[in-house]
Formats: sequence, structure tokens, C-alpha cells
Amino acid sequence: MRAAVLGSPVAHSLSPVLHAAAYAEMGLEGWSYGLYECGEEGLAPFLSGLGGEWAGLSLTMPLKRRALDLADTVTDLARQVGGANTLVRRGAGWEAHNTDVAGIAAALTEAGVAPRNAVVLGAGATAASAVAALRLLGVASAVAVLARDTARTGEVTEAARRLGHPVEVAPLSAIDEYLDADLVVSSLPSGAADRYAERLARSRADLFDVVYAPWPTGAAEAVASRGGRTVGGFPMLLHQAVAQVRLMTGAADVPVEAMRAAGEAELARRGAS
Repeated sequence: MRAAVLGSPVAHSLSPVLHAAAYAEMGLEGWSYGLYECGEEGLAPFLSGLGGEWAGLSLTMPLKRRALDLADTVTDLARQVGGANTLVRRGAGWEAHNTDVAGIAAALTEAGVAPRNAVVLGAGATAASAVAALRLLGVASAVAVLARDTARTGEVTEAARRLGHPVEVAPLSAIDEYLDADLVVSSLPSGAADRYAERLARSRADLFDVVYAPWPTGAAEAVASRGGRTVGGFPMLLHQAVAQVRLMTGAADVPVEAMRAAGEAELARRGAS
């Protein structure tokens, strides 16, 4: 059977390492996992050219929304969040899933982070998945979503509406007013949250920063320096891949630790090169 990760750019993806480690540990002989550069316009022809030996696809940006249009069936969660990072073969068609939400929730739970309230920095697809994950973890209060441009928060506010979870939108420049929280989730690009490191260090919040390399980020170091808990992007990537392997192989028992070790080794190799 075959599977692969698609996106643009995609060369940096850890998915091949994580999935291949799972296949090896599970003894899935004949399974392979590839990597393909693919933009939005290329997804439909790519799917039409796949044979029955394909079990599933992992999708990175910019394909997560396009996948909803092309899938034969879409899970409720993927539809609510507004994006799918996984396509799984179901008969002759494709079913769209979102495992990013499960990845975020599992990463936070693994670290012992159980927030009652939270702030999300950024307002894109990852922010929408973060709101869904916080809801899954039992956060009942409104999640504050802080963005550089509040006029461009439609993706996350629409997702929150579909999820039935309240959000409060505010500009990132007002971050000081929102740091009395249990958790800050940064979905900002690499290094972007570091400019708020001193403010985070003065707050009481734990930090989940979706950046996985380089790690720790300046923001994470600041929070850790005063005893706060920090979670990086790698645990999220790991656990969303674990969920994908379950979906694609149909196996309930997926070797999380073998996948973790393979991913950490690859990150160390990249960091040394």
C-alpha cells in the first residue's frame, strides 16, 4: 500500500520520517510513504491519477481547504474547522479528516496542560484547529484570538461559529490585556512570538508554540525560565501523524514512541547540518 504527504512547499515535512518509522515498527511490509510538491490546482489531477493501492494522503498548506471540495465525504470536525489535513481511501472515494485537532489536544494532555481559559495568537488554519482542540479539552470560556489585522480573522471566527464555541477577537498590539490566562497558543510563524517573550515571562500562562525548529523558541525559553510549562510543535506533528497512521492502516495500536524517536533523530540531524 502507498501513502504520501502533499503540499507546497513540502520538502521540509517530517511526515515521511514519522510514517515510515510506524510502518517499520508495525511490520507493514510493502507499505511506502512518499513526498510530492503539489499546489491547489494540482490536487484534483493528482487524486484522479491514484490507483487502489493508495491508502491515504497527508496534506499541508495550501491544500487543506481544497481537500474539502474534492473529498467524497467529509467528517464533521474537518467541516467545522474548515480544513482537512488527511484524505483516507474509503471504497472508490476519499474521506477528509482533520487530525491537527487531535494532535494539539494530545500534545497538551501529554505535557499535563489542562487550561480553563486560553489566548490564541494568529488567526489562520492552525488557530482554528487550536480553538477546536481547546474546546475538546474542556475550555468553556471564550477564547481570545489576537491577530495583527483583525479584519482577516474570518477563517477562525467562522470555524468557531461552526464549532459553537465563543471567541473574542482583538489586535495583537493589545496582548498585555489578555495574558492573565492559563495558556497562550502561538500559531504565528517561526520567531514571531519571540517579540513577546518578556511579556510572556511576566505572565502566569503556559505556552504552546507551534514552531518545532529551531526549538526552544525565545518565547518558550522565557516561559520556561519562570517555571511555566512549554509545548512545541513537534509533539503536535507527532500525534497528528499517529492519528493519520490509525486512519490509513486501520490499526488501533500505533507505535508512538518509535515515531517520536525517529522524528527527534531527524530534527537533531537537521539541526547539526
